[in-house]
Amino acid sequence: MIKLLKFLKGYKKELILGPFFKLLEAIFELTVPLVMAKIIDKGIACNDVNYVIKMSLLIVVLGICGLCFALTCQYLAAKCAYGFGTELRTALYKHINTLSYSSIDKIGTSSLVNRLTNDTNTVQNGVNMFIRLAVRAPFLVIGAAVMAVSIDLRLSSVFFIAAPLISAVIFLIMKKTIPMYKKTQQNLDHASMLTRESLEGARVIRAFSRQDEEIREFKEAVDDISAQSIAVGKISAILNPIAFMVMNLGIVAVIWFGGKRIDIGGLTQGELTAFTNYMTQILLALVVLANLIVIFTKAFASANRISEVLALAPEENGEIRNIEVPDKKIIEFNNVSYAYEDSGDSSVKGISFSVNRGEMLGIIGATGCGKTTLANLIPCFYRATEGSVSVFGREVNSISHDELRRRIGIVPQKAVLFTGTVRDNMKWRKADATDEEIISALKTAQAWDFVSKTPDGLDTHLSQGGKNLSGGQKQRISIARALVGGPDIIILDDSTSALDYRTDLAFRRALRTDHPNTTVIMISQRTTSLKDADKIIVMDDGEAVGIGTHEELIQNCQVYNEIYRSQMNQKEGKADA
Repeated sequence: MIKLLKFLKGYKKELILGPFFKLLEAIFELTVPLVMAKIIDKGIACNDVNYVIKMSLLIVVLGICGLCFALTCQYLAAKCAYGFGTELRTALYKHINTLSYSSIDKIGTSSLVNRLTNDTNTVQNGVNMFIRLAVRAPFLVIGAAVMAVSIDLRLSSVFFIAAPLISAVIFLIMKKTIPMYKKTQQNLDHASMLTRESLEGARVIRAFSRQDEEIREFKEAVDDISAQSIAVGKISAILNPIAFMVMNLGIVAVIWFGGKRIDIGGLTQGELTAFTNYMTQILLALVVLANLIVIFTKAFASANRISEVLALAPEENGEIRNIEVPDKKIIEFNNVSYAYEDSGDSSVKGISFSVNRGEMLGIIGATGCGKTTLANLIPCFYRATEGSVSVFGREVNSISHDELRRRIGIVPQKAVLFTGTVRDNMKWRKADATDEEIISALKTAQAWDFVSKTPDGLDTHLSQGGKNLSGGQKQRISIARALVGGPDIIILDDSTSALDYRTDLAFRRALRTDHPNTTVIMISQRTTSLKDADKIIVMDDGEAVGIGTHEELIQNCQVYNEIYRSQMNQKEGKADA
């Protein structure tokens, strides 16, 4: 929580004036019982109507002033809390975008979304309640206790018995509920993850008729949240009944013993009324204080979750910004290994190779063998745990990530498009790209044919995730986006899987012709897509079991030979059919 206080620096005035106005309201509130005592003892007892009216008007004035102070405090609290929340969300979102892939994998996307939304709202609410009530409630307890003691010290012993009883109840409830709040947040993360997966995979779920299973799993997750929340609620619900029971018993005791004090002349009726009011204020303030503790407990739990994210070190960025592209080795791996933090085994093991300018490197292998991990080491999405990766003749860790990734075009496995026009999506690599550059890239990617036939051309609107396009169209748009501006390296991570063989071949030929100096890293499951590659790496369980040309691997690599033969047999089977 302390780490988040820096986001309150711009709201010092609100943090000081808000509680100050609430304090003034509390002072006026503490004054009212004394005025009421005078009305009873001097006005009503002496049948002085004018005095009663005058003092009643004073109560009205005190009430109006208290209302004005309260409204001012509410305004300042809202301004501070919502301003704090806005700055915190902005900073958290900005920080998340600086994290490395491994840090994001460690926390999880769903948990990050929850921390950015629910946890931030909870902390924001904590700040709001702090300004409004954190000063008022304790001041009322102390102030009312002092006023009660000043009226009658002996009768005040009732308060000194009731207050510790309520405080003990509050302590026991808080001790029980604090761990349960943390568990509720974890359950919420799990439910958010299931929601995200279900929405993103809706088509797959329906294709396999898995709706009932997914609904059942989500219901179980929601039931866990519900059960945990109900358990917390049941325990917290004990607080108010016990507090009010103690408070009412205390008031009964005050009236009982106070009545006796009136009989012997040690107390007036007005003073007893004022004492009863102070007793009520004290015990109600303790209940408010207990509820504040609940709010602050949640806020502290959420603040710790946010602080965990902010404590993660940003992705280390190299300093070299001016790079000259060499004619020879553009990429060089020297005995490179990489292991994910949550996994003990290396996903990539002891791989060495180099790629020259304008060459095409193919990567093939079974699912989960480390192909994508290997490619992600080139733009420094992950850092090698062993060995070294050099790009453009420099250690990849020493190059500025902005400069490095500006020179690399990346097409991920899953085609990711954003809401907007085709032109908007195409300008992601180069914001000032001209229509001629965009059209040239679309032609290379074999996408201009279908884009040009749409009524709006480059202004064709794409829905969220490009859902109004086919799989092959999305892949071609993604490829074209990566080609805008002519990158020095382009990484195609199985990004032609949705293309037919003819379109795939046309794209590879156009890529060679239109971008002869671009180094191509192509990950594919198709040996036909990699036939013309200058070099092919065959991956198996994280290791390079073969490196060479298509012809060399057919002769020397059993894994590649098996992949090639199985695909050729499939094509022959389809032809026979």
